[in-house]
Amino acid sequence: MLSLLLLLPLLGGLTFFVLPSKLSSPTYRIVALVISGLVLAWTAVVGQQFNLSQASSQLTENLDWLANLGLNYRLGVDGLSLPLIFLNSFLTVIAIFASPLEINRPRLYYSLILLLNAGVAGAFLADNLLLFFLFYEVELIPLYLLIAIWGGARRNYAATKFLIYTALSGVLILSGFLGLAWLTGSLNFDYDPLMAQALPVVSQCILLGFILVGLGIKIPLVPFHTWLPDAHVEASTPISVLLAGVLLKLGTYGLIRYGVQLFPQAWHLLAPYLATWAVVSVLYGSLMAIAQKDMKKMVAYSSIGHMGFVLLACAAATPLSLLAAILQMVSHGLISALLFLLVGVVYAKTKSRDIETLRGLLNPERGLPLIGTLMVAGVMASGGIPGMVGFVAEFMVFRSSFPVFPVQTLLTMVGTGLTAVYFLLLVNRVFFGRLTLELANLPPVSARERWPGVILAILIIILGLQPNLLIQWSQNTDSLLTAFHTAPQALLTSLPR
Repeated sequence: MLSLLLLLPLLGGLTFFVLPSKLSSPTYRIVALVISGLVLAWTAVVGQQFNLSQASSQLTENLDWLANLGLNYRLGVDGLSLPLIFLNSFLTVIAIFASPLEINRPRLYYSLILLLNAGVAGAFLADNLLLFFLFYEVELIPLYLLIAIWGGARRNYAATKFLIYTALSGVLILSGFLGLAWLTGSLNFDYDPLMAQALPVVSQCILLGFILVGLGIKIPLVPFHTWLPDAHVEASTPISVLLAGVLLKLGTYGLIRYGVQLFPQAWHLLAPYLATWAVVSVLYGSLMAIAQKDMKKMVAYSSIGHMGFVLLACAAATPLSLLAAILQMVSHGLISALLFLLVGVVYAKTKSRDIETLRGLLNPERGLPLIGTLMVAGVMASGGIPGMVGFVAEFMVFRSSFPVFPVQTLLTMVGTGLTAVYFLLLVNRVFFGRLTLELANLPPVSARERWPGVILAILIIILGLQPNLLIQWSQNTDSLLTAFHTAPQALLTSLPR
């Protein structure tokens, strides 16, 4: 069942190269929507087969591949990966639906999006360290091309910068995995959350350091964040949706899977420093967002701040905090996708993203009233207003982290207040006030531009009012802490917190 989550988008992406080249761009878009819809439907089938009461990996698949290298085809899904698989499939449909009807080189464009979906799904499902690394690197190629070919004026610079940073991230992660195999004397890279416990704590800390820096680039965390604003500004709107909504989650997913679970003793030792790192990322991202004049760059810096909440929850490493981390990942994916979609519509209609020049877009007659209303909803969700999924996620992060790291939690809570500051600046300046003559009688918003935002906003509210619809998939987070439960208690109690 899990292999179909990879084969459907992979074969679907390759299908575009055998389709007649004379088909119109809207026809290719319909084909891509059908294929991505099938992937989403099959993800729902996998979710239906998922046993909520079973904490361990489910629907596992195992096939010997390159056994001499330790690379085996092993897939599995649990409460950590399943919500992210749903997010990946859903936002792929949204991104394709939001893509322009007429686009240059449509066959390549839609095939790359589907290949990107397959690569991300493979990384979330991999139960072999080298297989995870393989998929982690595979998704780099489609995203690089999607930015470099269909991006903005500085697309080559942004795409190259993204390529260099992400390639370095992969090298560091692979170094950690190879070091683990070398020090344990094992040539088998099949995932085992207990395999690193035999190592001295110093060795664990060194290996974990490589993985943390590698994943910190992907998330991204300060000071490894500089590639993200450039990539977002130059990427097209659908690609920004996938980048913020899905791609960044590979880093935070890796924190739990290959940090918390693989190196429990080292994680306990480094946890206070990781919580402080989260504070730096949250405050820096929020303050930089306040200083931005470009709407898209503001949303990009807000992502840096909100991903710091995930690091804080992971640092606490309790069942509740890991559940909060998963919820925050999904929440950020939905909210950031909504915000980037709306910024894209504003730019398409006004040809500007400058906060200093745009005014009065909420005008009900000549402005963009629906887009403004959705933007207010997205801003409220990002700011943690009750009744929306952002509030539930952030409240759980703070509630679960405060008993472990009270000072760091209080400092990150300041980031929530700063979120309200910079997004209120955006809404107040861009959507309220008098609509200028230059912006009067804007082109109407099409269904392609309208419905993705409406659907995302509805989902954000539904999950905010009924968070158990999401929490139920990951409620057995005790299984993610198996390594902690089996680690030598004398060592754990002697480590500083």
